[in-house]
Amino acid sequence: MEKSKKPILEHIVDFLDYCEVERGLSSKTQENYNHYLKKFSTWLSSKNRQGLLPADFTAQDVWDYRLYLSRHQDKAGKSLSKLTQNYYLIALRALLGYFVAKDIVSLPPEKVTLPKDADKEKTIKFLNLEQIQKLLDAPDATNPSGLRDKVILEALFSTGLRIAELIALNKEQFDFSSDKKDFELSVIGKGSRARTVYFSERALEWLKKYLNTRKDKQKALFINYRGRTKEENRLTSRSIERMMKKYSIKAGIPLFTTPHTLRHSYATDLLEQGVDLRTIQEFLGHKNIVTTQIYTHVTNKRLRDIHRQFHSGKNLK
Repeated sequence: MEKSKKPILEHIVDFLDYCEVERGLSSKTQENYNHYLKKFSTWLSSKNRQGLLPADFTAQDVWDYRLYLSRHQDKAGKSLSKLTQNYYLIALRALLGYFVAKDIVSLPPEKVTLPKDADKEKTIKFLNLEQIQKLLDAPDATNPSGLRDKVILEALFSTGLRIAELIALNKEQFDFSSDKKDFELSVIGKGSRARTVYFSERALEWLKKYLNTRKDKQKALFINYRGRTKEENRLTSRSIERMMKKYSIKAGIPLFTTPHTLRHSYATDLLEQGVDLRTIQEFLGHKNIVTTQIYTHVTNKRLRDIHRQFHSGKNLK
């Protein structure tokens, strides 16, 4: 182990490179780490400690940072939720884990503990099938961009793809030479893990219509129709998020709807149809079943309803 003479803040770029090269984390995860560590940088700056070295960072500093997060308020006077505070602490813990991996003297990452009850605030937001239908019907599929948007929504709900996985798709991955009514595709997801996703007959029909309109030579499956002069005009995640917000308003469904909401809705629908959690874990590409267990809200509700219907004690004298 060696004592680094470089301040913690100057290690953050190296940490993000480490996340990409050695841990194989997605660009979105790196972006999140960078975002959450900016709050840590702001805190150090507020204390005039920008030059703090890894070896000099203490458990007391962790406590002071947690107090800062707990008391922090935005311009509207709103405090950070316990869950959001956790995200900032998880990023800090990952940075300390990087120091351990690189044999740099620092505070052990386990010294950054997380509140045990923070997960209680985490609720899964999803759409019911009626809301899903309204969203899928919102785009005007008679024009190129509307047809593209229709296919994006159909694909997200059919496959449970993450947005980063969706925008990475290329036209060449779709071979419709056979007459199959559905289609399966291998994708590389989070942590460079491969899994198979499945396009329903409905999603596949819309995808075929869309590809029949594509006469350009771009390889991306979903492109931005603005700025056609670019060689690579792949649609971005931000563009898709804005698109979904627009159609959510048009469809009159909850404004919390995002691409990940459709992933939650996909998993929730599978659970409601009786699919077990282990299978859903495979569909979603979760490394750990614990991650998939966030969807047990559906199972728990169904069990409660069954108990209320069949074992409420109404037949007792």
